[in-house]
This record gives sequence, structure tokens and C-alpha cells, in this order.
Amino acid sequence: MAKVDFKPGNMLYPLPAVMVSCSDGAGNDNILTIAWAGTICSDPAMVSISVRKSRHSYEMIKQTGEFIINLTTEDLTFATDYCGVTSGKDVNKWEKCNLTKVPGSVLNVPYIAESPVAIECKVKSVTELGTHDMFVAEVVAVHVDDKYMDEKGAFHLEDANPLVYSHGRYYSMGEELGKFGYSIKK
Repeated sequence: MAKVDFKPGNMLYPLPAVMVSCSDGAGNDNILTIAWAGTICSDPAMVSISVRKSRHSYEMIKQTGEFIINLTTEDLTFATDYCGVTSGKDVNKWEKCNLTKVPGSVLNVPYIAESPVAIECKVKSVTELGTHDMFVAEVVAVHVDDKYMDEKGAFHLEDANPLVYSHGRYYSMGEELGKFGYSIKK
């Protein structure tokens, strides 16, 4: 099987398509869609998001040092796309997408009630990278939708039909192919 050489670029796909909620601290809240997000440490729990400086939410996050990552689902596909291609300077995305604000439990930022998981994050550092700046943040609270909890207290995100992003397109996740450690289980 032959390989075709591409110019160096971002080929690490698929990625979670997340909606990040933020606030300016004066009651103006916004949502932006980000695919450049990820887990970077498990103890303490830390994540990163990378945001273009030109985005309306960039200054909100930079000034307050707070944001919430809201995981997305098939049911949130329209809102996920809309919040990524419109500016909060021009439109109230919460209203336009019929999204419900829930006050954060630790931060002064609302999260999206319709999201199956909301991750409250406090910025620890900002790294300038080029087109995007990376916000490294500590997870200070997590909220999960109880309808995806089983009787043993396990959370089943797969039942929410999570959304992923790959090369400009949104996809739902496929079937489970294995479980961590299955390759060595006896």
C-alpha cells in the first residue's frame, strides 16, 4: 500500500467537536466551537483549548481565565456548527440555538444544559503558538447528565451519540471495537 506525501499539517483526526462557553464577567456570555481541545494531564486533571486571537471569545477567556468545555452530540450538531461559524459580537448564540444556560458551580460561566458533559476549567497558562493561542487549564468541576448513568454509577457517554470533527465534517461515533486492555486480557 503506497503513501502519498502531504505538506506538514494537522492530520490528527478525528477530534472532539466541543462548544466552549465563556463570559466576560459582566453578564455577557458566549459560546464558540473548538476542535483543538484535549486532555493533557490526569492528576491534576488538566485540559487545553486553542483559540484564534481574532475570535470574540478569546478576550473573554484571556481576561477572566475561565471557560467551560461542553461535549457535543448528534442532537447538538446544528448548534455546534452554528457556534463555530458565527460571532457572538453579532448574535446571541444561546438564543439562536435554543440552548439553556446553567450557572457553573465553581466558575462565573454558564454551561449548556443540553450537553451530556460540562467541564469547568480555570486557566493556568496561555502559550502563543501562531494562528492560535493555547489555554492550559485545570478542571475544577465536571457535570454529567444523569440519564447516561447506570445503576452502578458508571457514566455511558456513548449513549449520548458523541460528535467528532474530521477534515471539515462532523461525524457520530461508531460501534465499540474493544475495551482498554482487551489485547492482553487472558
